[in-house]
Amino acid sequence: MYRYTDFDAAFVAERNRQFRAQVERRIDGSLTEDEFKPLRLMNGLYLQLHAYMLRVAVPYGTLSGAQMRQLAYIAERWDKGYGHFTTRQNIQYNWPELRDVPDMLDALAEVQMHAIQTSGNTIRNVTADHFAGATADEVADPRPVAELIRQWSTDHPEFQFLPRKFKIAVTGSQADRAVIRAHDIGLRIVERGGAQGYEVIVGGGLGRTPMIGKVITDFLPKADLLPYLEAIVSVWNLLGRRDNKYKARIKITVHEHGIDEIRRLVDARFAETRKAFSGVDQDMLREIEAQFAAPQFKRADTAPFDLAYRNDPVFRSWADTNLSAHRAEGYAIVQISLKAHGATPGDASAAQMRVMADLAERYGHNELRVSHEQNIVLPHVHKSDLPQVQAVLQQHGLGTANIGLISDIIACPGMDYCALATARSIPIAQEISTRFDELKLEHEVGDLKIKISGCINACGHHHVGHIGILGLDRAGVENYQITLGGDHTENAALGERTGPGFPAEEIVGAVETIVQTYLDIRLGAQEPFIETFRRTGMDPFKAALYPAREDKRDAA
Repeated sequence: MYRYTDFDAAFVAERNRQFRAQVERRIDGSLTEDEFKPLRLMNGLYLQLHAYMLRVAVPYGTLSGAQMRQLAYIAERWDKGYGHFTTRQNIQYNWPELRDVPDMLDALAEVQMHAIQTSGNTIRNVTADHFAGATADEVADPRPVAELIRQWSTDHPEFQFLPRKFKIAVTGSQADRAVIRAHDIGLRIVERGGAQGYEVIVGGGLGRTPMIGKVITDFLPKADLLPYLEAIVSVWNLLGRRDNKYKARIKITVHEHGIDEIRRLVDARFAETRKAFSGVDQDMLREIEAQFAAPQFKRADTAPFDLAYRNDPVFRSWADTNLSAHRAEGYAIVQISLKAHGATPGDASAAQMRVMADLAERYGHNELRVSHEQNIVLPHVHKSDLPQVQAVLQQHGLGTANIGLISDIIACPGMDYCALATARSIPIAQEISTRFDELKLEHEVGDLKIKISGCINACGHHHVGHIGILGLDRAGVENYQITLGGDHTENAALGERTGPGFPAEEIVGAVETIVQTYLDIRLGAQEPFIETFRRTGMDPFKAALYPAREDKRDAA
């Protein structure tokens, strides 16, 4: 893991000192809310529907046990005893008092964390594959690259007042677990002729105008990364629409000018920025890479795992869904579900955070990851320790065997918290999860991703859900549109709208209809929902969802 230098520590401490003074001035009335707003946003503090919300950066989703334990302390000391893990691999505290926020930031700094650039029109927290450094299918661990980008982009003098927010994601694998094609810039580490470089994707994004990113170069040499990123952001900073915030994202700029013209402009700018980089960035990258050395993996008999898998059906069910292959012999990647049936997706209590911190320190080489799917990952656990790990998780409401299943739902906070939301997300996710637990169908259904957003900003990634649900306000009534066929992986696709939306009391039934239709028409249990949809298209699902419309068509 990356460890702060003296410069990092001094930088964060000074930012916190400045913000403490700004908060004091807001409280005594020296600053109006309009004057305070840009200052608080620079430090991750939002004003939500009911209270302030502090968004804490978890760079590329990586946490130590001590950091997770400090997050638990902050939740208990200054919030309501829990935190909400987000699709940006961050954690949010939904109920802080303004006067307490500087103390919260100082507590974060004690464990080398901060909330800088988790908001505002700047480059946000850089995300990465949550299996980084553990999965066998990666060319290289993407986290050192993400850390280099974080250092370059933090307080970058040219990029603090961009047309809109800007998001970057990095993966080192062909399998995309970081949704790189739905980001302003997506990076995939690739090899060509024995040399490492990057496939660079630009112009992805969701929200009111969802778009899949386009490849601007299929191989960028490793040494050219920062000057090329600087060229892309510089070009967009000049071209990006500032007259209309809904058209300000780089996806609109790429769409309006075309990828070929953007490539030409970036190449011209890159010829200038490349000269400004002397190679010190590559020296920095090598120093960062040294801090991400693999842990000392142990060798041990896997018999305890094999015995539990044979004899304990609860353990076997959990292992089948929540474990993934590891690159080291005898190890597994553990995904901890924050989606217990009926729970709020992504929420973890302070007690649960401490449990996960303890497990990481005892069994997981002191590493945790936050996934963009709002779960927690123990990336390195030896199979001999898995029965103990699963037993502890089970005792604390963290052992739900549903990773990748229908109840493993992504959901934004929606109208329960967010001032921008037009409908609720959390209750809908809870009702769907509870319903399919009652039906005992989710293991039969298999891999199926439901993603829910409470407004068109799409924080719940509904556009790339196998089943996407968008909550809207229709004349004061919550109405939920459904899209089908979205995909967040290397086969990225935007979902297609089924037709008219459904009121809140009918949306769970509509999802049940979709799932039952899939079970009726799939070629067998080995054909997942997304493959069935690609084979059949929308028609059978529309016919099931809107039978009255089909009856009228037949009568005509």
